[in-house]
Amino acid sequence: MTRTSSLRGIAAMTAGAGLLTLSDAASKYLTEHYPLGQVLCLRQIAALAFMLPYAWAVTGLGALRAVNHGGQLLRGLLFVFSTGLVLTSLSLLPLSFVTIVLFSSPLFVAMLAAPVLGERVDLHQWIAITIGFAGVLLIVRPAGSGFEWAVLLPLCGAFSNGLRDAVTRRLSRTDSSISVLFWSGVMVMIAGLCTIPYGWEPVDSSGAAWFLAAGLFNAAAHFMVIESFRLGHAAVVSPFRYTGLLWAMLVGFLIWREVPDAWMLTGAAVVACAGVYMLRYGVSKS
Repeated sequence: MTRTSSLRGIAAMTAGAGLLTLSDAASKYLTEHYPLGQVLCLRQIAALAFMLPYAWAVTGLGALRAVNHGGQLLRGLLFVFSTGLVLTSLSLLPLSFVTIVLFSSPLFVAMLAAPVLGERVDLHQWIAITIGFAGVLLIVRPAGSGFEWAVLLPLCGAFSNGLRDAVTRRLSRTDSSISVLFWSGVMVMIAGLCTIPYGWEPVDSSGAAWFLAAGLFNAAAHFMVIESFRLGHAAVVSPFRYTGLLWAMLVGFLIWREVPDAWMLTGAAVVACAGVYMLRYGVSKS
């Protein structure tokens, strides 16, 4: 790949990380005005509204066909659970805090590689996992005076995301990426619809615009991440996913005046370094 192609891949990954942060920010705003189940459902409907035309124009609707039905069901259930945890976390905690903790999910993927995928986890990976979780402890500080049990929600979300991603890696052997995204999205939408009896709020034009924005940002983020891997080598573009930490701190400050403390910043740096080290070592070994 050329240097220009790699730079485009880096730009696409950075844009994808920023768009995902904007999607989370829009979702956080929506949870302040609408029930979680309603946000879960309508945001996903908006994302599917952008995803389906893309599938029709680029991959063809045949690419949406599910091959491994059991794997799709399991991945969809995990996606529902993890999305619910993330939305709940965003409704209770600062955007930057939630984002930083969620970036520990690759550590869980590596930890789950052996039992879920049958892959060998070597000493270097265990070192990275241990260092990464030390960074998480710096962020969460379970023994700190300001500890609240709500801070465990994004940590559970990170674990759920890690398990979901491990299942996704196994599912990708039989099903296309767009198929996995589509059917998991459908399950999230159905789960959100089940919350209608618990009370939904009327959506005005402003709310509809926010739901469309959240869906567009989410769909565009996934597209840009996929595009980044097409343009550049994984070892080159993947570390730039961690620019999402900077995006989250910037957006959190501009909208909610969130200011991460020194513990959070230190923990975020440790988690990011552990993730990059694990990626670099894995690529060099392969």
